[in-house]
Parts: sequence; C-alpha cells; structure tokens
Amino acid sequence: MAVEASILEYLDERELALREISGDAAPLLRLVREMVSGGKRVRSAFVLWGWHAVTASRPDAPHTAGTEQDPAWADVVGVATAIELFHAAALVHDDIIDRSDTRRGQPSMHRALEGMHRGAEWAGQAAAWGEHAAVLVGDLLLNWADDRMLRACRATAHGDAVHDAYRRMREEVTFGQYLDVLEEAAWIRQEPGALLDRAHTVAVYKSAKYSVEAPLTLGALLAGGDAAQLDALAGYGLPVGVAFQMRDDLLGVFGDPAVTGKPAGDDLREGKRTVLIEIARQRLSPGVRTMLDELLGDRELDDRQIAILQDAIQRSEAPQRLEALIDRAVGKALESLHEGELSRSAVLELERLADTVANRDR
Repeated sequence: MAVEASILEYLDERELALREISGDAAPLLRLVREMVSGGKRVRSAFVLWGWHAVTASRPDAPHTAGTEQDPAWADVVGVATAIELFHAAALVHDDIIDRSDTRRGQPSMHRALEGMHRGAEWAGQAAAWGEHAAVLVGDLLLNWADDRMLRACRATAHGDAVHDAYRRMREEVTFGQYLDVLEEAAWIRQEPGALLDRAHTVAVYKSAKYSVEAPLTLGALLAGGDAAQLDALAGYGLPVGVAFQMRDDLLGVFGDPAVTGKPAGDDLREGKRTVLIEIARQRLSPGVRTMLDELLGDRELDDRQIAILQDAIQRSEAPQRLEALIDRAVGKALESLHEGELSRSAVLELERLADTVANRDR
C-alpha cells in the first residue's frame, strides 16, 4: 500500500508540473494512473524484502528495523516506486513492440490512446497516433523512474551503489529486450544447437535479473549489505527470476485469458522464441517442427491453429520439462537464502514469494 500511495502521489506532483505547460496533461495522466494501479507489485516487494533482509539481520537492530517506523523507510519506498515506474515504462514499450491489445484485462496504453483519438474525432490515423503517443508516454515514465530513483539515492549514504546497480539493471533489461526481438527474426540463421542457450540468455536478461535479482540487490545495497548477504540474495534472485520467466512462458501459451488478461496463445502469435518453444522444437518430429516454425509469429492465427500448436507443444512434453526446471530453480534459490546472514522474517517471506511467483496463474 505504501508503494501504491507513493506512485500516485508522485504522479499527482508530475501532473501539476505538466499542467503548467498544458491542460492536455490531465487525460494523459489519467491513463497512466489507470495503468499503474494494481498489478502484482513483484519488483517493489523484492526491493522491500531485500532491504529488510539486511536491516533487520543486525544483532543490535532495534525492533523497528526494517519496518515503516525505520528512519530509512521513505528511502526504500522511493526506490521501490522508481522500480514500479520503470516497469510501467517497459510494459508500455513492450506492448507496442508485441502489438498487444490488452494489459491486465484492459486496453494497453497505445490502444487506450488510440481510443482517445477516435473518441475525440481528431485528424489522421488513430492507430498510428496511439503508438506514437505511447512511445512518448513510455519515455516519460522512464524519466520519472530516473527522477524518483535519484531523489531516493541522494537521501542515503549508500546512494551511489544503489544508483550504479539501477543503471546496470536498466542497461541489461533494455539489451535483453533487444535480444528478444532479435531472436524472433534471427533464429533462422543460428545453429540449431545454440537456440536453447540463446532463449535462456533472453530469459535471464529480459526478465529474470530485472524481476527479482536486481530489486533484491537494490534493497540490500540501500541497507548497506555486505558481500555475503548480497551473494546470498543474488543466488536466490536469479533462479527465482528464471522460474518467474519460465512460468510466464507457460502462461503465454496455455494461460487462461480470463485470469491472465491476455488472449489465449498470445506468445504464439507474437512469435516468442522462449525456452518452452525451444525445448518443444528439440523434441518434435521434423514435420511438426516445420509446422511450428511456419505458424509461430503469425498475427492472424485463429483459435483452431492456436489449439493445434498448443497440442503439439503439449505432446512434446516440453511443459512437463519446464515445470521440472522451475522446481529445480526454486530449490536452488532456497538453498542460497541460508548462505548469508539474513533476517529470519525476510527468509520466510522470500521462501513464500518464491513459491508465489513460480506457481502463479497470471
């Protein structure tokens, strides 16, 4: 709740600044608020628990350490707010790239802006205008994320280390997104034996590090964590992040639209060359593999074709193998939690979060 309130308070502040330029800021900020409201808040939760894991672990820590009564609470909420704003920016841009019509069961930002254009009966093509405007909304969110992070870093003795980690996170996830779109086009010219490793690299840098490891690290650095604590949290964060992305891969093919807020088989229409897909390709007969390659990425796939691809992937036993990899990743993560001096309450919560993100249904 604290992060949610902080995000909305920050957006209120930015709206006041933009309205001094033009009243046209109001409808734009309304769409942004609708987009950032709700969601799983996975990344901000890991920021808070990374901070708590270090702060509350110290023998001389007061009973208020790692709680809302801690003097550093506002700083960690600021970092968590920045991460959520950055995530919102990534979603806006990602939906444009993937041509996704929905996000969390609602119109994606570029589709909502397209609707604004149509409703106002403006000149030009509504769809193109919606995409162009959404690119700029994503850029605004990136700017706001950087601003909120900088404010938090200036207020703490460990701000330089936190900001360096944030910069690395931004670079890695952006390059990971590039590798993702690269793979959709370049896979055909790669060595077949390298495709699974390439898909895994995309999963690590597009999602795994940024979803779990980096937020945990940011929180721990803010608390002045030592090398052993940072290593333990990273050893937990990366495999849990990989499990998070593998679950996402399964939901992108087999998820229930009523729960995920995305059309059934969305990853198939988008042509995602995920770990799930590459495991399936290795196990399919040549003819079925050719069919998969020809249909994957076709935006016009109908429900029958989606069902055919889902059945082929299911028959390859790739989902079962991915489930086994998820379980193995979570097990490895939980072992790492006990390799550093972390607060007991944080360890228990991180164990719960590992199960939550690895076995979610949306």
